[in-house]
Amino acid sequence: MAPIATTQIIPVDDKPVKPASAGYSPDEREQTVLNTMRLLAADLCQQYGSGHPGTAMGAASIAIALYRYQLRYNPANTEWFARDRFVLSAGHASLLQYIILHLTGHAFWSLDVIKNYHGPVLHGPAAGHPEIEFPGIEVTTGPLGQGIANAVGLAMAGKQLGALYNREGFPIVDGKVWCFTGDGCIQEGVGMEAISLAGHWGLDNLIMIYDQNNVTVDGTIDACFTDDTPAKLAAQGWHVISVGEVTNDVGKIVAALDEARTVRGKPILVHVQTSIGYGSSKANTHLVHGSPLGADNLAETKQNLGFDPSAKFVVPPEVYEYFAPVGPRGAKAEAEWTALFDRYAAAHPTAYAELTRRLEGKLREGWEADLPSKESLPADIATRTASSLAIQALAPKDVSWITGSGDLASSCLVNYPGQVEFQNPTTALGDYTGRSVRWGVREHAMAAVGNGLAAYHRGAFLPVISTFLMFFLYSSPANRMAALQRLRVIGVATHDGIGVGALGPTHQPIAVAALFRAIPGMTFLRPADAEEVMGAYLVAAGETHANRPSIISLSRQNLPLLPGTDRNKVKLGAYVVHGDDKAAITLVATGSEVSLAVQVADKLAAQGLAARVVSMPSQVHFDAQPEAYRRAMLPTRESLVVSIEAYVSTGWAKYAHAGAHMVGFGHAAPADMLYEYYGFGVDNLTRRIGEFYHEHAGNLPAAGEYVELLEGRVPNEWALEV
Repeated sequence: MAPIATTQIIPVDDKPVKPASAGYSPDEREQTVLNTMRLLAADLCQQYGSGHPGTAMGAASIAIALYRYQLRYNPANTEWFARDRFVLSAGHASLLQYIILHLTGHAFWSLDVIKNYHGPVLHGPAAGHPEIEFPGIEVTTGPLGQGIANAVGLAMAGKQLGALYNREGFPIVDGKVWCFTGDGCIQEGVGMEAISLAGHWGLDNLIMIYDQNNVTVDGTIDACFTDDTPAKLAAQGWHVISVGEVTNDVGKIVAALDEARTVRGKPILVHVQTSIGYGSSKANTHLVHGSPLGADNLAETKQNLGFDPSAKFVVPPEVYEYFAPVGPRGAKAEAEWTALFDRYAAAHPTAYAELTRRLEGKLREGWEADLPSKESLPADIATRTASSLAIQALAPKDVSWITGSGDLASSCLVNYPGQVEFQNPTTALGDYTGRSVRWGVREHAMAAVGNGLAAYHRGAFLPVISTFLMFFLYSSPANRMAALQRLRVIGVATHDGIGVGALGPTHQPIAVAALFRAIPGMTFLRPADAEEVMGAYLVAAGETHANRPSIISLSRQNLPLLPGTDRNKVKLGAYVVHGDDKAAITLVATGSEVSLAVQVADKLAAQGLAARVVSMPSQVHFDAQPEAYRRAMLPTRESLVVSIEAYVSTGWAKYAHAGAHMVGFGHAAPADMLYEYYGFGVDNLTRRIGEFYHEHAGNLPAAGEYVELLEGRVPNEWALEV
């Protein structure tokens, strides 16, 4: 493969490779191993006519250098806590990981399992992109760049645990995080945001291998990407080792990774070149990136690499023999660490007890009682301020909590007295024991790195990330990945509606809730007052069995503490907070609009129309209740049900006959003016709901006949006729 013109390649060492500290020495079986891996990848893609063979064929040498010589892991116990962690950020190259897991003796990854790659199997382990729930896979990497950010989170977790629990003579947490990435991940914004953070923090336990094969789906990257990536990362505080062409040179990679292990104070980039689709006539083209070789080309490739063109899925015995030392080496490493951990338990019982509690996924016992009681809560307070009270009660007492903000800590109120910032100790801004994180203006990386923290060891960390609800759109791809992987991360989302007022429509998230409510596995909580905020934290932090990510949507403006709210009922999703159970009208509302609904119910009652109010802080939790409970809360067969929320109505039709919702973007004006202007004034809601009830008394709308009560309230929206 010719050198890539846009990047200066500096060889690590032009001299012959010497045996490395990782135990490398030239092996006559090596080329057979390389070619076996390549042809397995090609056969697996050809089998069902789909898949990504190219990177697995070109980067086989990297996988061998890592799994045969560098990684500290035990194939017999993929959950060993002290293992090195490997993230395949270029998730489309999943075959590279599946094949190496098979060859290194991971019992789960049999050849028969791998043969299901892209096959007619429902949720097969050998998915098109690696998934966290299967042994040996640390995180799910599908969207490019997420893996880089996840790896930064894993490295951050390792640094923090090591700083808290390591003692002299007891390096309990000292594993490396290895990340394989390619030309696509390096272009993604989330990857570059995370790279910037890793450099700032000096995460020297993170080693990223950048395989620059110069090809993506559409062709050569020269058409769209001419950055000097090594120079860029060096400027971001990374130590860069540029190696050059390594498609068939395992020894050169091992030597570079040995050097990477010795670097202190900076994350490490090992920059290599490989030939995508090596051995095929389609090598170094996009034709081999995401498509099978084709029968004729595959036969030709097998012949080029010295294999029988007619044989499939061939693994010669010497290939298994080559990897045979991996299992005993891993078992020995785990046994040595376990003995060390036992001695640690005797020498440092307090630290041992706290760490083992975290490794069991448990928060501090009795943490729920630390939340302020309803009687102690202010009568009139913004729910973002109530969230601050919860964090100040919980985070200082439990090192599992890590809180931070995307440059909005003073607005999202996630700080607490006595906090220490997670920082490179050389900056004098904090240290690695810190549990308060300044993410900077990097919302996407904040969420994706937070996922890595949560994935390091499930339940050991409870990351709390925060920004305005509107800007959770910037992090939504990573929030979705948290839901997909069942990672317990709490998003504190403030400034959650038109109540942000004069900040204007750019900051008014009238449609964002609908997105997050639609994501399977995501809990979107919109508490009505300070009491429900406490309930939201009980749900978000306490559902360890569910491991769901949560977003808690919070107001900027003050809201009254309602007599009927109950933190212990938030987990039900919806419950009655005001009025008669036998009311003719049921108003179901969330967040800022619940107190409005209470006023409307009282006005309707004064007109002889009995109404009650149901607060619905979590649709997903309500949907999980038995049918009898759901019908009791929203009796759509006996009572007119009207939803009230100053967001778009998407999703509400399954709960209500009619609703009062936003039907366009907001404007910049004080909150009280906006509520009146868009029809959410108490008098207007009372009138419109009363009229609708009389129109339909005795003849409730049928399913599918949901009515927008405020539609047309603001005609010619963009004429700005305020």
